[in-house]
This record gives sequence, structure tokens and C-alpha cells, in this order.
Amino acid sequence: MLPVVRFLLFPFALLYGGIVRLRNYLYDCEVFSVYRAPVPVICVGNLSVGGTGKTPQVEYLARLLQPRRIAILSRGYKRATKGFVLADERPSATSLGDEPFQYTQSLPGVVVAVCEKRAEGIQRLLRLFPDLEVILLDDAFQHRAVKASAYLLLTDYSRPFTKDYLLPLGRLREPKTGARRAQAVVVTKCPNISKEEQQSIRAEIRRYAGPTTPVFFSQVVYAPPVPIGRGNTLGKKLILVTGIANATPLVRHLQHAGHELLCHFEWEDHAAVTPEKINEVVAQYQAYQDRAISIVMTQKDAVKWQDSALEPLWNQLPVFFLPITNAFAPQEPSFDAILKGWVLPPGSDFIH
Repeated sequence: MLPVVRFLLFPFALLYGGIVRLRNYLYDCEVFSVYRAPVPVICVGNLSVGGTGKTPQVEYLARLLQPRRIAILSRGYKRATKGFVLADERPSATSLGDEPFQYTQSLPGVVVAVCEKRAEGIQRLLRLFPDLEVILLDDAFQHRAVKASAYLLLTDYSRPFTKDYLLPLGRLREPKTGARRAQAVVVTKCPNISKEEQQSIRAEIRRYAGPTTPVFFSQVVYAPPVPIGRGNTLGKKLILVTGIANATPLVRHLQHAGHELLCHFEWEDHAAVTPEKINEVVAQYQAYQDRAISIVMTQKDAVKWQDSALEPLWNQLPVFFLPITNAFAPQEPSFDAILKGWVLPPGSDFIH
């Protein structure tokens, strides 16, 4: 960003920061009402706008906590519905949003719902499913109307909140001191980093989160490609389709795996998938006149392509998606052990 632009935006960042600090203070003092659920509620979120890997982290938590009765509650960003919506037998990205719909496909047995007002959403869930044992709040770190049992803060290794600035000067939704609410911090999308670098990053984060806050380091792990169209083997030549915040790690992974990227349709994060967009991709595939080419995308993109109205446009082509999960760097106590303390009373056994 040019210095003159930074200078012009600085007063707006100060004003925005003042408003957010006042809002947080009023919630901290409970001048604004705060709801506490009767079951453990784990909030997963970040301080910045954009992707920090919340979806694979929420999926990791849900798998770790099973076979407990778990619900995931999300806002349902860019969905076509309003209010509380429960994922039924025929969920869709249109009614739930991209990530909640992905949860329904990746996590059978987990209750998934969306609601802008998380307190209302939790209460509705508990009335519908009184046997719920844990509720995961997706992207709700700034949703102060609910007091969660524990807060998990995520920050991207390549874009750490410690080196960022408040909107509109930077990408932070609230001041860095908001990290004090976190019971743990995960630095996501890490490359292989040394113990010394980990210690340096940990010290920087603890300046804001607190001197004893656990800080973990996770890597993105790509699972084998999943076919959703014709064919079972991903080709060496690829057409890549992404509608995510940062596609660079995926591009690097595919290139390191020996694939040649012929074309990359890089749409904005949460972009709607329309027949026109799919037809554009299909036309590009057909223009190459090479049947060894495959079309590949993230799972987040694939759930939108699998809409019943869109599927006939592409289901005879070699279309694949790459599932991802998290892998944590070795550390004591481990991330799993920390999580155990959040959801179980002292002396309880942790069941995988």
C-alpha cells in the first residue's frame, strides 16, 4: 500500500478501532447481554478478514470429539436464506452457505445449522437436540453476544495478525489485543519451520494473547483426489478452479506433485457458481482437445458444483476435488490434550 494511501486511511482505522474497543468493553462489562449455553461451546475464529483455515480446523475438532453428539453452528455466509436453518435430508450450498454444506458432506452424524444470531441458533439447537454434548461455533470470534466455553484463535503463517493493521488500513476486524480472549492460538498453513522460528512466532503472539497462552503450528495436508465426474485417476495436466481466499498453497502442492497447470480459473472467495461459469470451464477443457486433462478444485468449490441443477453440465467430464485436513507439529501438551480439557470435567476419560 502506498504511503500516501496509508496516511489517508489511518484516521479511519483509528475511528474503527475506537468503536470496536468500546463495543468489546461493553460486552466485557456485560452492559450488553451475553448468553452462556448449558453445554460446552468452542468458538473457532480469527482477528482478520479472509481465510485462515477455519473449515479444516472445525472439521478436525468435530472428528476428534466424535462419537459425542456434536453440532456445528455457522453464520452461513452468502447463503440465500435468512434466520435459523437446519441442514435437513436435502441440504445445499444455497440454503446453508459453502462451508456449512461442506460439513454436511464431510461429517455424517454431526448436526449442522446456520443462524446470524448465534445465541438464538444455540437455543434452537438445544431445543431440537437436547442430547447435544458440544457445540462448535464457526467464525464467531467477534460474536460477543455468546460467551463460549473456549476460544480458538487462528492466524495464517503468511499473514499473521501480529504484523497486520486494523481495517481499512489492514485486514484486522478488531485490535490485536482481542487475542486475549483466546484459550489457544493455532498458526495455520505453516511450511516446515524450525523450533527456533516457532519459538519466535510464539513469543510475538503471546505479546497480545498472554504469556502462557498455548500456541500451536499446523500444516495443510492434502488427501488423495476424489472423483466426482467421469474417471478415477487425476491427470498430470490440469485445469484448476478455485473460489477461495488464497489459492497459492494449492497451486504449489499440485506443482510439487508433478502436475502441469494449463489454466487457473481463480474466482473470488465464496463466489457463486453459475451455469455460465461452469460452461466457461467446460469450453476451456474442450478447447484443449486432450482427454488426458482433468479439472480439479477444492472441496469447498466442489460442493457448489454438485448442485442438482448444475451437475448435468459437467458430470461426464473428469472432475476431481482435493480434501484437506490439518496436521499439528509435535508439542507438549498436545493440541488434542488441550482440547480435552475444554470439553470434559476433571477426571473424565477422553474417548476417541
